Amino acid sequence: MTLQELGWNSFFKNNFQNYGDNGLIPARVLLEQKSELIVFSEKGESTAKLAGKIRFNAQTKSDLPVIGDWVALRQLNDGTAIIEAILPRQSQIVRISPGMRKKRIGRISEEQVIGANIDIIFIVTGLDRDYNIRRIERYLTLVYNSGAIPVIVLNKSDLCSDVDEKLSEIESIAIGVPVHVLSAASDDNLQILHQYFSPGKTIALLGSSGVGKSTIINKLLGYERQKVREISSSVGKGQHTTSSRELIFMPGGGIIVDNPGMREITLSAEDEDIGDTFQDIELLARNCRFSDCRHLSEPGCAVKKAIEDEELDNERFMNYQKMKNEMKFIDDKKEFGSRKAVKEKWKRIMKDNNMGGE
Repeated sequence: MTLQELGWNSFFKNNFQNYGDNGLIPARVLLEQKSELIVFSEKGESTAKLAGKIRFNAQTKSDLPVIGDWVALRQLNDGTAIIEAILPRQSQIVRISPGMRKKRIGRISEEQVIGANIDIIFIVTGLDRDYNIRRIERYLTLVYNSGAIPVIVLNKSDLCSDVDEKLSEIESIAIGVPVHVLSAASDDNLQILHQYFSPGKTIALLGSSGVGKSTIINKLLGYERQKVREISSSVGKGQHTTSSRELIFMPGGGIIVDNPGMREITLSAEDEDIGDTFQDIELLARNCRFSDCRHLSEPGCAVKKAIEDEELDNERFMNYQKMKNEMKFIDDKKEFGSRKAVKEKWKRIMKDNNMGGE
């Protein structure tokens, strides 16, 4: 397999130049294990460990290699390898670590990178009891922030009696995003997804547990690669069938990544990324009388008027406000944590200076 088939391009080539002079070779992370990584290069598959300097210099977990990363590899005579450096990421799927939004404000929110250098992301949702348009808005914001291209996949059309209505609803909030309706279990319209795969392209699947991500992968591959479990009949929720992430090579070229189902989607994004998901609200806000309008009770608010005239869905607006408040809270925690870290640093400096003067 060539580097190009693995996703190598001019961006990574330019960032690798200095490492090539030191006898290192480029490789891509295929699978994360407890203390080792499985990587793939033009010389084949290798088991690799991190150089001590990478762990030492890593300030957070996001500074460590993840699935899809390109790394500078030193191969050893015993067949193993050492990862000496991580190349800059062209894209990355980032969220705040699960549970962090429930922590007290004094603790810094830690970002979790769940995939790197992804070209396209299939946002998969079921047209059964899993269907939740507000969750799709959150996924869209996550994808826009990643640098990848979003594609919405509405699975389980065979279990839905109002497909056209839901399709119209999705298209109204996902402006310009391709939306495909299919049933992976019955192979209905599944072939439409093949258009996105080509040599060197990396595609990830995101969605809640039980939406059919593993079934879609199995059908695209043509064999049973991923485990599939039934939805719980009592609560209508899926079970986690994928417990880890890995790159899977497609028979006709391209790479696919399955991700464990995410029940909690805590965003890590900038305001403009929310604007990509809520373009209609952002455009309305430009017509508000006051530039700092909060869209609550201010006179001349174009957003509130659109809600009153039923031109804007109030639930969509509430989700928009909720996500903006959530990211402000995360930013406040980061700022508070940074100030606290600086304060502690100066305490140590002052203490050391006093001790030095005695």
